[in-house]
Amino acid sequence: MNKGNIPFLIAGAVLLYIGWIAFDMLRPASIGGAGHTTSISAVRLSKVPVLVEFYADWCGPCKVVGPMVDELAKELKGKAVVIRINVDEDPTLAREHGVGPIPTFIAFKSGRETGRQIGGIPKELMRQMLGL
Repeated sequence: MNKGNIPFLIAGAVLLYIGWIAFDMLRPASIGGAGHTTSISAVRLSKVPVLVEFYADWCGPCKVVGPMVDELAKELKGKAVVIRINVDEDPTLAREHGVGPIPTFIAFKSGRETGRQIGGIPKELMRQMLGL
């Protein structure tokens, strides 16, 4: 190997690395596995109202309302879709929806946001957000 080519090799490696970073940042995020895709599809394509709770495992109020959200999801099966999204596992989605404090509940109808509540809320208010 010619010593005169070393700067070109280094420059090429740096450009390749920068290109890889740019490509990685520009492609759509797929954080959260299959549940993530299902969640986003449910909001955009659902014919029934959708309630999304943004939460975190370490959040006290989230731990309190979590069982109520799960119970509501079972009760409303077929009438509405209820989704829980962990902000630590999917921070990009939380940012896209302007989620700050958690828990944050966002209701959607026909893919459009129709309501938003922040903090631990009762199950009846969750139903009201869905229009049920």
